[in-house]
Amino acid sequence: MSHWIGTANRNYASYAMEELRKRFQGMNISQLAPGETFKMEIPLDRQEVLTEIHRSEPVFLRYLQPVDGSRTISGDADDLDWLSDAVRLSRSKLEGQRTGIHVRRAEGSPFAYSAADTKAVLDAVLAESGAEPEVRSPDMLVAVYAGREQLYIGIGSVADMLSDWPGGAVRFQREEGQISRAKFKLLEAEREFGLNYADFSEALDIGAAPGGWTSLLLERGLRVTAVDPAELHPSLLQYRTLTVLKKNASEVKFVPETFDLLVCDMSWSPMQMCRLVLDLTPSLKAGAAAIVTVKLMHRKPLQTIRDVIAKLEESFTVNRAKQLFHNREEITLYLTKK
Repeated sequence: MSHWIGTANRNYASYAMEELRKRFQGMNISQLAPGETFKMEIPLDRQEVLTEIHRSEPVFLRYLQPVDGSRTISGDADDLDWLSDAVRLSRSKLEGQRTGIHVRRAEGSPFAYSAADTKAVLDAVLAESGAEPEVRSPDMLVAVYAGREQLYIGIGSVADMLSDWPGGAVRFQREEGQISRAKFKLLEAEREFGLNYADFSEALDIGAAPGGWTSLLLERGLRVTAVDPAELHPSLLQYRTLTVLKKNASEVKFVPETFDLLVCDMSWSPMQMCRLVLDLTPSLKAGAAAIVTVKLMHRKPLQTIRDVIAKLEESFTVNRAKQLFHNREEITLYLTKK
């Protein structure tokens, strides 16, 4: 038996729980923050659970925290003392490791300390225990979740918790002159899927306007063909590496095997998106990558995802399907042309 805390995007926890129930028979689930965070009791040991999660990562599970200990919140310094003792007792796991501290508080939690104050205390304990406190690129994590009644702590690797950001809430800094927040989705996809857009050379962006995704690819040095009947942001027109086609994606044809990257973030129905992407497949080189969003417009998102993947698998290998933190009513797919 093992205990866990799972997190999903707001209002998508029910779908994350449905995915997990299908994986782990006999599990018990209770909500900690409605629509977003939940606690699980799974009748398998920790390694068995992690092996299954890594075999095929769930679409809607954003963050997975093991529960190594819990206590009723007292609302005073005893809570910090308990967390400190839990870290000291984990010295054998953390000694010599670059270790980050993740602290989250549920709305209305009686836990009396801010995330910053809690982190400062636990960083000091880490240093005493021979670990290396780390903010960026840690190897191990100490995760604290302060609920409305209980305080939880879990220790594990970044890979096992699925994110090096607390709760998987990835934050990018908005840049001056940034065209749209949609750029964050493509940045997060790069991190999540282990890509480097600078490794590609010729990109096709369908449904490109106003140009958030196009701008990132141009900044990385790619030649980009942007297709959309709407206007792109004027700032993009300075790039000599940009070709703009003011047409619907269904109206364009290209020389076969022109592009090694296709991106698509159109607000079309999922099956329309599939047809467009499949129609443009001949323009992609063998092994080309594709990053596409699937809009979850219906009440059965899991069935929509299955239908879309089955259709795209006619021409692509589906490497990952994930609801990213910056996705809203959608998920992101990472594909490779067969």
